[in-house]
Amino acid sequence: MSVQQKSINVPLARIRNIGIIAHIDAGKTTTTERILYFTGKTYKIGEVHEGAATMDWMEQEQERGITIVSAATTTYWTPYFDTNLEKAPYRFNIIDTPGHVDFTAEVERSLRVLDGGVTVLDASEGVQSQSETVWRQADKYNVPRICFVNKMDKLGADFDATVEDIRVKFGVKPAPMVLPMGAEGEFRGVIQLIDRNALFWKDSEADTEPEIKEIPEEFKEKAEASRAALVELIAETDDALLEKFFSEGDISINELKAALRKAVIEYKLVPVYAGSSLKNTGVQPLLDAVVEYLPSPIDIDHIVGLQPKTDVELTRKLIPEEKLTILAFKIQTDPHVGRLTYCRIYSGVLKSGTYIYNSTRGKKERVGRLLLMHANEREEIPEAKAGEIVAIVGLKDTKTGDTLCDEDSQIILEGITFSDPVISLAIEPKTKADQQKMGMALAKLGEEDPTFKISSDADTGQTIIGGMGELHLEVIVDRMKREFNVSANVGKPQVAYKEAITKESQGEGKYIKQSGGRGQYGHVLLKIEPQERGVGYEFVNKITGGTVPKEYIEPTNKGIKESLERGFLAGFQMVDVKVTLYDGSYHDVDSSELSFKMAGSLGMREAVKGAGMVLLEPIMKLEVSTPEEFMGDVIGDLGSRRAQIQGTTSRGASTIITALAPLAEMQGYVTILRSMTQGRASSVMLPSHYDIVPQGITEKIIAERKN
Repeated sequence: MSVQQKSINVPLARIRNIGIIAHIDAGKTTTTERILYFTGKTYKIGEVHEGAATMDWMEQEQERGITIVSAATTTYWTPYFDTNLEKAPYRFNIIDTPGHVDFTAEVERSLRVLDGGVTVLDASEGVQSQSETVWRQADKYNVPRICFVNKMDKLGADFDATVEDIRVKFGVKPAPMVLPMGAEGEFRGVIQLIDRNALFWKDSEADTEPEIKEIPEEFKEKAEASRAALVELIAETDDALLEKFFSEGDISINELKAALRKAVIEYKLVPVYAGSSLKNTGVQPLLDAVVEYLPSPIDIDHIVGLQPKTDVELTRKLIPEEKLTILAFKIQTDPHVGRLTYCRIYSGVLKSGTYIYNSTRGKKERVGRLLLMHANEREEIPEAKAGEIVAIVGLKDTKTGDTLCDEDSQIILEGITFSDPVISLAIEPKTKADQQKMGMALAKLGEEDPTFKISSDADTGQTIIGGMGELHLEVIVDRMKREFNVSANVGKPQVAYKEAITKESQGEGKYIKQSGGRGQYGHVLLKIEPQERGVGYEFVNKITGGTVPKEYIEPTNKGIKESLERGFLAGFQMVDVKVTLYDGSYHDVDSSELSFKMAGSLGMREAVKGAGMVLLEPIMKLEVSTPEEFMGDVIGDLGSRRAQIQGTTSRGASTIITALAPLAEMQGYVTILRSMTQGRASSVMLPSHYDIVPQGITEKIIAERKN
């Protein structure tokens, strides 16, 4: 097996930008490690459980055995089996994403720049809650996918049940491409249905090449039935093929593969493969499937953006001959080269040492160096073309989601949206020397991670950090200590409550000051209305006849927004409110931007008094997998935590309980669940939505905030 250390120039049709996405512990990183080994990128297989995985290069990842940051790498694969496509090296730009919900931003931003995805599922667990979350994220960006049912050798592995799960929970048409021979300890390999052959892998690390044999007698009947179902499924996606299927009954392998490729790219079918990454089984067919069925930049054809200022829609072909269009999707601080900006080059050619224009921020940036990344190792390259994923050194003002282009042909691509933090904690430096370092460290970490928010408490002067979960904040504090050498005292995690209103109301804001010299005069009348959850803040200007001059409208809006940030009930941000400015008055001499900003703030304070203010709390979707004997205890405990049980399903010897529970009641739940079930149950929590806090608990929270 040759090891390709340097980049090879390949045509666009032979590039695949793919992401490995899945639920925590489904085996994403192990699968990626096997891909790197079989494609010749690494000499040795890195194991997650030994803390030696190539893609999990951070110390925290190696210690915890989880992926925290998405790692990018470039490798090459020449198809192993017979294929419709060219038998030459294909370039894979791979991003291995985290499975833990706390690091959902890493998945979101990776999916935004990928052309295809490989979803890894645990054969014994099926489609789990976080798998559904990442699947929906991929749906948002229309990313074609293939599924890999991993851990076929694990106790409770069930390929058919997992395929059914894919159909029901993902709401797609799965196309099983293989038939596993046996399961659990009896798992021997897979039958390739289209090619009608059986692949056997010896259970030893030294021998990782599959033996291609005839289908064993005991599987022949099932394989033929499965193949017939697959052929019909593929034929249904193409009218001409369907006609041929009914008239002749036989379709050639090449026709089937070509039709399936088209169906996958159009997101009509999802091919499903099976194997065991840990046992080096089933990876070669998966790699061939990436080549055969996932799109190249040519298949995607073009992207759509807007022209700055005019908002006219523009399209760019995904080719090097087109004008330069780049999306920055990740910022990372590297101890050796400084600030790295990970980018997907959609069109054009980027050369190191040149200038590019950040159309999102209206700033010119210099490209210092271009790097091809392999986890945390780098290879410097002189230029990068359309279809590539590279890291740029030297960009100072570019943030996640920004568009980079030529200054004379500007375009802005759709950015990347991230969830708001659901949990926060107070943090303070241990010593004076740590004070300055902490500010710098938090700013750099905030640049890297868009779901990590930093603010300060106006009353106590404390620094508050917010994130997607306890683990997220724990890792941030740990990184501060290790990477930036900052020691800090950390408070208890606090739930990120929000405030809202439940009914319409009106308020008058008057800011009048006369104290010698020029006075202040601002006067506004506001109407406020509740909005649906998640809609956010909306400002409507209904001023007619110039009762409030144009130049004071925006300052009024600014005053309203600042008062919403501070909150009115318990000091939490107010959300989902529509504010209409419908009247007011001004003074020729005394009115100013400041006086109207203050009037906007006072008007809001007045209006919310009659608007039925409530507190909102984050509600989590909880999935608990427990042996049946502990089900009663687990459900009883969840009831005491204000949880609403959504349903229970059985899978093998386990019962899966799904529930909605307030985050405030779920802190430290994993430890309690383990002790309640002798360590045999596991749980996953995902943010679901915000809901109203019961009155009694609201009063308690307000009292605590006042003390």
